Amino acid sequence: MSGNGTEAEAEQSPKHLARVIAITVAAAVGGLLFGFDTAVINGAVDSIQGEFDLSPSVLGFTVAITLLGCAAGAWFAGGFADRWGRKKVMVAAAFLFAVNSAGSAYAFSEWDLMAWRLVGGLAIGIASVIVPGYIAEIAPSKWRGGLASVQQLAITVGIFAALLSDASLANAAGGADGDFWWGLAAWRWMLLVGVIPAVVYGILALIIPESPQFLIRAGRDAEAARVLSRVSGVSDTEGKIGQIRESFEREERASDRDLRGPAFGLQPILWVGMAIAALQQLVGINAIFYYSTTLWKSVGFSESDSFTTSVITSVINVAMTFVAIFFVDRVGRRRLLLIGSVGMAVGLLAATLAFLQADGSGEELSLPGAWGPVALVGANLFVIFFAATWGPVMWVTLGEMFPNRIRSIALGVATMVNWVFNFIVTLTFPWVSENLGLWIMYAAFTVFAVLSFIFVRTRLPEFTGKDLEDNAELTPA
Repeated sequence: MSGNGTEAEAEQSPKHLARVIAITVAAAVGGLLFGFDTAVINGAVDSIQGEFDLSPSVLGFTVAITLLGCAAGAWFAGGFADRWGRKKVMVAAAFLFAVNSAGSAYAFSEWDLMAWRLVGGLAIGIASVIVPGYIAEIAPSKWRGGLASVQQLAITVGIFAALLSDASLANAAGGADGDFWWGLAAWRWMLLVGVIPAVVYGILALIIPESPQFLIRAGRDAEAARVLSRVSGVSDTEGKIGQIRESFEREERASDRDLRGPAFGLQPILWVGMAIAALQQLVGINAIFYYSTTLWKSVGFSESDSFTTSVITSVINVAMTFVAIFFVDRVGRRRLLLIGSVGMAVGLLAATLAFLQADGSGEELSLPGAWGPVALVGANLFVIFFAATWGPVMWVTLGEMFPNRIRSIALGVATMVNWVFNFIVTLTFPWVSENLGLWIMYAAFTVFAVLSFIFVRTRLPEFTGKDLEDNAELTPA
């Protein structure tokens, strides 16, 4: 049945659009926590190093261990979602977010803090899988791209909220080490405040409807029909339910065995998903965000200027995500990704050329003449194109590209790959920058931006306007 079949008969009235937007925003609070919990450690990191007397390498691992938890959470999230349902897994993620925030705030040693950071990573990994998958399943195909992009918007808002919260608490307490309410240091409050959005997310997860795909798989057709009618505006619910059930191919629940196929042991479409997940990290976006303040200090900006630059970069990230929300269903996934690859490559090339002119290294590195502004413009040009394209559109594509029966576990595998490469880039960036030069790192990011264009152009199918059920036999272009 084509993408113009059942859903073409949907009412798609303003009432249904309002409902599905509200449900999408509620689910995307998981994305906000994803961004918040990833970034909130930045304001506390110097205080944590002083509190527990950590070496730079141990401190780096304490920050990066979250990413290992993210990979593990992403790996298991799909299977849990198929067994227990999307809603229950969201509630579990909210609980883990809250426990991590409280535990990290009251950590008494570096090992204790590492354990809580790992728990937080599990929550982020689960949210990074469950949110795009749920939104893809609940949204009508006509609006799915824009609605799925709301997750990335929530992530960027979460990052900005973390920066703002950290700065506000540090200012109120006279510094991150200063005492605040109840005798807790401000840096501990930076971590503790995450309990509030976690509780909100848990409550919202209990209120929103379950995914129609899960309900049909569980034999709860009457509930699925209500969700399809009230939220998606589907008039022929019986036909739609039949279409979804047919796409499952057989009644057994999917397992890792179903991911196996003829392309080096895996399904070809899974390789495509893993590749775009890896490329999104290999272009270097998290090196820009994790090390932005340090980076701009090293090229001649003062500490206050560096903080301002980092906040501006974060605001650009939020603002440009609206471009993706507006254009992803109009322009198409592939075209936006291709435009993004070109723009990212240009920005990264400018930064590469600027850092090639650098004098000194490490903390003594400086850029002569106009090369400092060139590096700044290049990096922010990269952020603009990433935020408008690869940031949100990669998650949109992962949420919709896999056949119904294996979507949850395949999305989990692809998301795990994204977190693994996030971890690799996060650990290698400081060493390569220090020992080989920043220009080498930016040159590598430029190469991967070019490769991302080639890969999308040659291997990624277009999913715009298709029903999820159309992907049952989909193979890469």
